[in-house]
Amino acid sequence: MSESSPPKHGLAETLGIPRALFWAFVGQLLFMVGDGVEAGYLDTYMLHHGHTQGFVNEMFTFYGITVMIAAWFSGPLSDLMGPKKVMWLGLILWSILEVGFLSLGLGPNSGPMILLFYTLRGFAYPLFAYGFLVWIAAATPTAMLGSAAGWFWFSFSAGLPTLGSQFARFAIPQIGELRTFWCSLGLVIIGGLVALLFTHEPTGKKRLLPEHVPTKDIFFGSMSIMWREPKTLIAGIVRVIDTSSEYAFLAIMPAFFVDHLGFSLGQWLNLLSLIFLSNILFNLVSGMVADSLGHRFVVAVFGGIGGFIAIPLFYYVPLWFPGNFWAVAAAGIFYGATVAAFVPLSGLMPQICPREKAAALSILGLGAGASTWVGPAVVAGCEAVFGPGMQYVIWTFAVIYLASAGMTMALTISPEARRYSEEAAARGESGPVVGH
Repeated sequence: MSESSPPKHGLAETLGIPRALFWAFVGQLLFMVGDGVEAGYLDTYMLHHGHTQGFVNEMFTFYGITVMIAAWFSGPLSDLMGPKKVMWLGLILWSILEVGFLSLGLGPNSGPMILLFYTLRGFAYPLFAYGFLVWIAAATPTAMLGSAAGWFWFSFSAGLPTLGSQFARFAIPQIGELRTFWCSLGLVIIGGLVALLFTHEPTGKKRLLPEHVPTKDIFFGSMSIMWREPKTLIAGIVRVIDTSSEYAFLAIMPAFFVDHLGFSLGQWLNLLSLIFLSNILFNLVSGMVADSLGHRFVVAVFGGIGGFIAIPLFYYVPLWFPGNFWAVAAAGIFYGATVAAFVPLSGLMPQICPREKAAALSILGLGAGASTWVGPAVVAGCEAVFGPGMQYVIWTFAVIYLASAGMTMALTISPEARRYSEEAAARGESGPVVGH
């Protein structure tokens, strides 16, 4: 992307995809489909093969911790090695550790090996996925950052868990559960190779920070940026809030809908599918809209204020309209769209800290990983403070989302950052700055 004003031609640019990274987006989708194959049935597979629920919870907890750590490491490693090498590292690690997980863990049904390899494999996919996000930020013109971030999250969430789970649903009856796990390895390898062998964009191949910057400063800088540039800390908190309710609802809503409201399990699963479908589609829409209306505006209004409205509706609509699936589905679709409206954060962060794009995005990765346990922690905290009652959880999350709207409005782009981006664009190092 050397042009100061990138030409708008071709289907990729029309859709908001940087043409030089097109095959990386395709590969990312296939990679995440492979990573998501296990999402719908790994827990039940473990339980059906003699492992306790406590062991399964422990396995997923350790996995979540390594995912969070790797999401943060993807930024400084990209600064040090270049995003493409970080993606290679993620692909190789995933492949090797999955072979160990399947052949030494699930195959012989060895609990210690299952726990070891699954925990270690948590380091792999964030290096690939978030390394790619850094590459997008480094190589994409600012005017397309919102759309490109939308396509990143579209390919991410369309694979994990949506298409991955659907692949498993069709494959398991044909070849069995264990062989389906092996298929996931093949999908990940194919996706990784498509992304890395067919993409020749030069920015991602090289170290992003100058050679004179010491390695220890790169890693320390990816954490110290939170107090050197407090807006990155605010953005990280907003990112935690974004999907925190999603992880909380996955834990508490099935029982609410099935046991309390009388929905069938099939109806709940169909509702969940509609929510995820809405989220996937609005990942794209919010990114594209942000390039026109502004990144802060979309996150604050459609994400923060939208979530403040959508979360209570998702709880009260089934109480107001008992048994009306489509009324509940409308509320669920609205909720999925508001969660997707936080996508432009990935386009806003590189503009706030144009000198340290990878470090800034690593804070978003850290926030994304943290949301997996913050959501359930909010539920536990509400029960400890208010006692049992779904309405307390719902209104706590609603207020948190409203607070995120206020925090987002503080994420302004300083004149210095804007000037740096303009000068970089003039040197042909990035795309033009737009006034959001």
